[in-house]
Amino acid sequence: MLGALLVCSSCVSEYSRVYKTNDYDFMYEYAKQLFANRKFAQSMLLLEQVVQMKKGSDEAEECLYMLALAQYNDGDYESAAATFRKYHQAYPRGIFAEQAAFYVGQSLYESAPEPRLDQSPTMGAINAYQQFLDYFPESNRRAEAQDRLFELQDKLVQKELLSAQLYYNLGGYFGNCTNGGSNYEACIVTAQNALKTYPYTQLREDFALLIMKSKFELAENSSEEKRLDRYRDAEDECYGFLNEYPESKHVKTAEQFIKKCKKVTKD
Repeated sequence: MLGALLVCSSCVSEYSRVYKTNDYDFMYEYAKQLFANRKFAQSMLLLEQVVQMKKGSDEAEECLYMLALAQYNDGDYESAAATFRKYHQAYPRGIFAEQAAFYVGQSLYESAPEPRLDQSPTMGAINAYQQFLDYFPESNRRAEAQDRLFELQDKLVQKELLSAQLYYNLGGYFGNCTNGGSNYEACIVTAQNALKTYPYTQLREDFALLIMKSKFELAENSSEEKRLDRYRDAEDECYGFLNEYPESKHVKTAEQFIKKCKKVTKD
């Protein structure tokens, strides 16, 4: 146990000496050794110093790319994305240009939050992957980037679905309808816009169901002057749902809505 502590203490002491040295060539070699041994946090701290001192040198390109990789492997994805982007801007035809462009997207992908949260990093990752595909259309990582794009777009769709579902769940609550309208109308608009933006989404039926249900509830809660038109609109929406999803588990719901609508529209 004592021997292990002495070894550990010796390593810390050596690292401290390297960190304080003015011999940046030695510091760089030591940082590369740490990187190879997967001690990314320690390597990153040294590389941050070395990058500044190596500007304009033959090693500047490799050093900057290694810093980005160290940040990425240490889980500091925000810093990694910024450093990879900095590399690609500084060396658009560099040795690591293709990898750096890919890892801008990959870093942002790793930091993308769950669908309920702000999706700015997700949008950033989508843009970065798209730029990668534009810059390197023949890359052997093309398929991987495309898969990531589809996955990230699905996250944006889920975000829209959650928003539409929230409006529907709020229903007749008017506390958030400061500009008029209703939650059901907001649900319909949100779902329709999502379908226009993502016409091939696998969640298409979920959006269609919310639109149908919202139009029916809107009719049910309408004033007398709007009642007939809204029931007709809801009835048309139900038929449209049945035509597009004849095998849906919500067929009975659509049929029940149609029966209720007909009681009004036939009178």
